[in-house]
Amino acid sequence: MVVLGLQVVFNTFVSWIDLRRGGVDFPLWRPAMWEITSTLVIGLLIPAVVAFERRCPLHWGTLRRHLPLHLAATLVFCTVHVVLMIALRKAVHAAIGDSYPVNDLGRVFAYEYLKDVRTYALILVAIWSYRLLMMRLQGEARLLDPQEPPAGEPAPAPATSARPERFLVRKLRKEFLVAANDIEWLQAQGNYVGLHVRGHDYLLRSTLTEFLEQLDPARFARVHRSYAVHLDHVAEIEPLDAGDARLRMKDGSVVPCSRRYRDALGR
Repeated sequence: MVVLGLQVVFNTFVSWIDLRRGGVDFPLWRPAMWEITSTLVIGLLIPAVVAFERRCPLHWGTLRRHLPLHLAATLVFCTVHVVLMIALRKAVHAAIGDSYPVNDLGRVFAYEYLKDVRTYALILVAIWSYRLLMMRLQGEARLLDPQEPPAGEPAPAPATSARPERFLVRKLRKEFLVAANDIEWLQAQGNYVGLHVRGHDYLLRSTLTEFLEQLDPARFARVHRSYAVHLDHVAEIEPLDAGDARLRMKDGSVVPCSRRYRDALGR
């Protein structure tokens, strides 16, 4: 919000100076109102971009599939931005007995789209930067590499159902181990799985489905499209309408449970 506020201030004065240089004597409040209405709509659209990026994450593995979707999303982003921005400006001008004419809507859309593509890209960069920062602060987990046998000894036969017992976590240049059995619940977060362990959150680069295949199915169960729990850490199951449920964990957290996954809790 601070960044958006600074953008309003700087853009207002830049627009006002450009108008005066062009011989247009507009009061300062007009470009200020234009910038406020534009930035307000962008601020309202940011949560939608965050949710869409989480659903269609962009990385090398998904670039071919998801990039066209994000390009289409820029058109939706710009359309909503322009429509709401013009509506707000017309409302403000009408409130003071003035009018806000829009002579060439196509030209306005083309002009705003060139700016909105850049804005959309900057929002994505901000999301990725925030995610990297949180990963740095929270710690990133990964599977431990299998231990190599001593020289001269034959390699053991691969286990048919080897399951990791510990994960290596890097946090602020330190490394430590987290036991798989200490994981209380898990949440899908884009390209990562959030591991909730004794009040701490760690990210592991994997999908929730792939990661659950490596955990003990007798202890861990998927309860939602984006959530899984350690069954021993479930304190209470609160039924909801339509067959859904709310799981209260022993640490006080609340995890949603979809109807289609309810049977996993009774095994």
